[in-house]
Amino acid sequence: MKKTRKTAAWSPSSWHKHKAAQQPQYENAAEVRSCLEVLRNKPPLTTRGEIDRLLAELAEAASGKRFVLHGGDCAELFSDCRADVLRGKLQVQLQMSMVLTYATRKSVTRIGRVAGQYAKPRSRAEETIDGITMPTYRGDLINGPEPVLEARMADPRRMVEGYHHGAASLNYLRALIEGGYADLHHPERWDLGFIMRSKNKAAYSRIVDAIMDAIRFMDTIGAVDSAERLRRVSFYTSHEALLLPYEEALTRREANGAHYNLGAHYLWLGYRTADIHGAHVEYLRGIANPIGVKVGPGQAPEQVLDLVRLLDPKAIPGRITLITRLGAQRVTELLPPLVQTLQKSGHPVLWSCDPMHGNTESLPDGRKTRRLKNIFSELNQCFAIHHEMNSCLGGVHFEQTGEAVTECIGGLLKNAGTLDRYQTACDPRLNRAQALEMAFLIARLLRLHRTP
Repeated sequence: MKKTRKTAAWSPSSWHKHKAAQQPQYENAAEVRSCLEVLRNKPPLTTRGEIDRLLAELAEAASGKRFVLHGGDCAELFSDCRADVLRGKLQVQLQMSMVLTYATRKSVTRIGRVAGQYAKPRSRAEETIDGITMPTYRGDLINGPEPVLEARMADPRRMVEGYHHGAASLNYLRALIEGGYADLHHPERWDLGFIMRSKNKAAYSRIVDAIMDAIRFMDTIGAVDSAERLRRVSFYTSHEALLLPYEEALTRREANGAHYNLGAHYLWLGYRTADIHGAHVEYLRGIANPIGVKVGPGQAPEQVLDLVRLLDPKAIPGRITLITRLGAQRVTELLPPLVQTLQKSGHPVLWSCDPMHGNTESLPDGRKTRRLKNIFSELNQCFAIHHEMNSCLGGVHFEQTGEAVTECIGGLLKNAGTLDRYQTACDPRLNRAQALEMAFLIARLLRLHRTP
């Protein structure tokens, strides 16, 4: 018999009454309470107005009027709170979004996994390195990546440190946008060297030339509004709602009576914490932020629908994004019944494809990688399935970086032997060239499956 989820009165702390997966074990409870009190008194990182604006944009994407580009680091490092790293992250998202805007003639909403993506779920609580068993690295918000016991102990002071790194990162990104760095009139800022080495270089070059011609044309005729939109863009932040004490401490009640997590604009529920009776679902059901739900092979369509109804009982357009991560080998088996179930229910959702997590594989040396051919295969199949079912794939979700890392196989990286700049603290990311090439490929799919 199916168990129903009974809902009681919600508060930012009501999750304490539920089982909380993926939480660290802190040794000093008094220190935890002290750090959380510090966070409760910090100013918010985002505003209700920004969050409500994003919700409206996501509702447009769900109806096919807009597209969502969601990407960034698997797990941010505190040490990456640097100007060059943040500029690179913003630049690659801006360039990808410009390509997609040109292809679809629709606005693109940019959401970064940035300024807060400091915690990661792990499949094991412990690991053994050089004969020493220690806690697994769970992200800089919780412990350190160094393979020594002292660094791996959960430290609550990292929550306060994470807040300050998130604030500094977001402040710099906003300053770049306001100061004109996001102005896409300047082709010299485009890192397109990969085009000349690509088998599709002729097609890509035509697209870039057409984009620049369009920009110059708008300037020539004095299209002030369009030119201004190219200079100043919206950019939203996101992270997985994983470390629940931290999320609770950044939750505020606004004048309209609703509670918002003001540590980010958008939060998502991870595949490993999607227990409908669990603490993460309990916390997320009560905040007014738009919510992403990662959907994997182990979830039946009816389970996903139950989650959606619990997290969004008022069926608010844009409130829920279903981010499917099914894998290139299983997407044709698993996605159609999921889409059919949601369509039959009539509950509004935004569909997004995460082609990264379902296509992760391990190399002989223990490192993880992903192959671009599998990533693109899942994307291609997702677009086709939604189109055939009269559904709308309104977004994509990538793990990527603006740096010249070598972590995923594809493009110029032909095999594992070419992964000589493997820097990720957790999962493999697309580098800038791979991310841009993926944008051109998505653009082709969007034109092929264009909705009216």
